[in-house]
Amino acid sequence: MVKLATTRRGAGPLLVCHPGGPGFSRAELADLGGLDATRELVLVDPRGTGATGPAETYRLDDYVADLDGLREDLALEAVDLLGFSHGGIVAMAYAAGHRQHVRKLVLASTIAAVSEETAAEMERVKATKAGEPWFAAAEAALEREERGDYGDDELGELWKAMAPMYFSRWDAARYGAWLESSGDGSSAAPLRAFNDEPFDLRGELPRIEAETLVITGVDDFICGPAAAAAIADGIAGAEVVILDGAGHMTFLEQPNAFRSAVESFLAR
Repeated sequence: MVKLATTRRGAGPLLVCHPGGPGFSRAELADLGGLDATRELVLVDPRGTGATGPAETYRLDDYVADLDGLREDLALEAVDLLGFSHGGIVAMAYAAGHRQHVRKLVLASTIAAVSEETAAEMERVKATKAGEPWFAAAEAALEREERGDYGDDELGELWKAMAPMYFSRWDAARYGAWLESSGDGSSAAPLRAFNDEPFDLRGELPRIEAETLVITGVDDFICGPAAAAAIADGIAGAEVVILDGAGHMTFLEQPNAFRSAVESFLAR
């Protein structure tokens, strides 16, 4: 277990927020679509990123142990937990293994397992973007990322090349400033470790007892409606929200809809 560095943002009931990648710091999450207006966001730097720094291993169990250490540091018996992308994988594993310590669970743009359905959805969504001027560079960057063919100092530029694929409609003027800062504190080692180790959490999902919201974008090419449906099928009573006009970065493309759905769920 490593001690997680965090930053608090906003005011209101605490919401622990775990970013994705893996290998991205809290900078990726920005203000989560303005959730800091109603929640005190505890934004996490996962192991290997930001102020938390490098670790010896990057197994899923490591991330789960780190998260429970953070809960203890917060002196809370149960937390409201939001996991984005890879952070959602961590959040699912945590909620399955530490059921008594999660009050409400928000799974944002995440996936429990790669399946035929999610693979088909990926190819379908990517095909709709094939005519974009950035497409060839983004696809090449994604292929390099999957191969692990990059150095620690190349991840930032690789991310900038592939990032447009993660949006329903890429708008450099609107998202450029976020893109420049989103890779702050990022690290290649966690991402390489993740790509080398297959995962499948579908068998763990029935163990989750927390009230759960699954939210994603209709045009998310990696964690879209097919991934959301598989998660909801495994978690009793899970609520699903699919946002139109959004890809993977729901809280950037549709901030008002994202904030409204998450806050409504948490406030009940």
